[in-house]
Amino acid sequence: MFIIEEELKKLPSKPGVYIMRDKDDNIIYVGKAISLKNRVRQYFRKTNKTARIEKMVSLIDHFEYIVVDNEAEALILECNLIKKNRPKFNVLLKDDKTYPYIKIDLKSEFPGVYITRRLINDGSKYFGPYANSGSAKEMLDFIKQKYKIHQCRTIKERTRPCLNYHIKRCLAPCMGYVKKEEYMKQIHEIMDLLEGKTDKLLKELETQMQEESEKMNFEKAAEIRDRIQAIDRVSAKQKVSNISENSIDVIGIAKSELQVCIEIFFVRGSKMIGREHYFYSELKDMEDKEILSGFIKQYYLDNPNIPNKIMIREEIDDKNAIEEWLSTILGRKVEIKTPKKGEKLRFVEMAEMNSKVTLENREKDKSEVLLELKEVLQLDKMPRKIETYDISNISGEYMVAAMCVMQDGIIKKNLSRRFKIKTVYSQDDPKCMEEVITRRLKHSIENPNGGFGKLPDVIFADGGITQIRATKNAIEKYKLDIPVFGMVKNDKHQTRALMDEDRKELEISENLMNLITRFQDTVHDTAITYHRKVRDKQITKSELDYISGIGKVKKQALLKKFGSIEQIKKANAEELMKVKGVTEELAKRIIENLNKD
Repeated sequence: MFIIEEELKKLPSKPGVYIMRDKDDNIIYVGKAISLKNRVRQYFRKTNKTARIEKMVSLIDHFEYIVVDNEAEALILECNLIKKNRPKFNVLLKDDKTYPYIKIDLKSEFPGVYITRRLINDGSKYFGPYANSGSAKEMLDFIKQKYKIHQCRTIKERTRPCLNYHIKRCLAPCMGYVKKEEYMKQIHEIMDLLEGKTDKLLKELETQMQEESEKMNFEKAAEIRDRIQAIDRVSAKQKVSNISENSIDVIGIAKSELQVCIEIFFVRGSKMIGREHYFYSELKDMEDKEILSGFIKQYYLDNPNIPNKIMIREEIDDKNAIEEWLSTILGRKVEIKTPKKGEKLRFVEMAEMNSKVTLENREKDKSEVLLELKEVLQLDKMPRKIETYDISNISGEYMVAAMCVMQDGIIKKNLSRRFKIKTVYSQDDPKCMEEVITRRLKHSIENPNGGFGKLPDVIFADGGITQIRATKNAIEKYKLDIPVFGMVKNDKHQTRALMDEDRKELEISENLMNLITRFQDTVHDTAITYHRKVRDKQITKSELDYISGIGKVKKQALLKKFGSIEQIKKANAEELMKVKGVTEELAKRIIENLNKD
């Protein structure tokens, strides 16, 4: 039995990571400490604690800890455990969208330049993020017009060069027409351009232009001149600041009653090349420095785009450990600065002002949607959490369902859930709906802190009155009071209206109709995608799937060796045992099972 008071006495005065768990053994918080003994004990003292920490402590059933050699090691372990387990009381990195970056795959012999939304440590160089795909595409188009890089995703040997070579848009490395050194000279120029090092780049190009002119290579000189002019134009569009450092991220934070918004400006070579913003719910009682510390650690974990400097308003407690960690990753010094005056302070203030504006605009949009929903649906409280469900099957086969969530007026795809129908054996969508919602409600009633979260304020049934009644049947089993409305479609399968339990269609604005249409389309797409996955998996099943001891790898090996189930049936035990992993006992089992009458 775990007695917290007794376990607190055993804590060592060493650096490490502590892991708080609830009665169901779920990890609810991960933290690091220079002294585990001092830090963990603080949670259980009768001192002033925020409401968030009070709630967390009330849920702690037991804890564990891992001792390490120093604070930097503790920080790395803390970051990895948070990323893996996503504890509900840690600051968790969230975003409603991913931003575009320009990627150069430096591990390739002849690197390509692409747009991507995934940042991974694969040896590539990433530039960005860009505010939208349009600005990233504009930059990539510029690069493709001014530099003769290959535009194929992979380089394969060809019998003849593609069209891009003939229109002087590619040097045809696939044909061996260009040496690696000459090709990489272009790539280094592109990297200088994307990093904002245009002054150095322009000087080099002017020297090259002069040399080509002196050699009477006027066509080549004119080509370089055009590139210089184009880079000048791009550079002028990017310039916004006099900050001299090469690579800086500036972070601003704004709070409201419901949310925190963090805004990051990316400054490269004195130019702001992009920005991102992130939203966190229910962190209003956390200190800014605690939020920023958690954010910085998560944001730069596995992020190859680490700057030389990170600028924030308020100094964080574990600044030195984070600087050491990031410097080790980057291979050069990384500093976290809190400027007090001048241009750098103004940039932090700009980030904070923009985070405030972003937050206000988001909450204004959300509040308008929620207020209209509350009024139209005649609810007693704001419908902050709305769930909708859809059933998918083909003539009663491969029956599945999907659940999607709208939280505070925003469709949260990461909260979607999928179900296989367990108790209905014919095509009866209302019965399937009743089963799924019954199971969903049971999850939250039995485990309020589980993966489904709290119960919804409203349920939107995907369909008309029959689906509304099926949903109500499920709700009434638990004597709950959750309003239900139907999302009704027209003959063209387009969302037409919201319907109440009396079959009355409700008048809503065009904006709200568009949102509900997206909500209905999202749950429908989720259900269809899952249905296809289940169906395809079932179709690819074979008699081998029902033999004990045969998994996916052995199944593939057998089919690769013999070509088909019929050929496997003809094989004897010795032939089967030539397949890796097939023992004599398993071979006999295969023969016995496949040759049953």
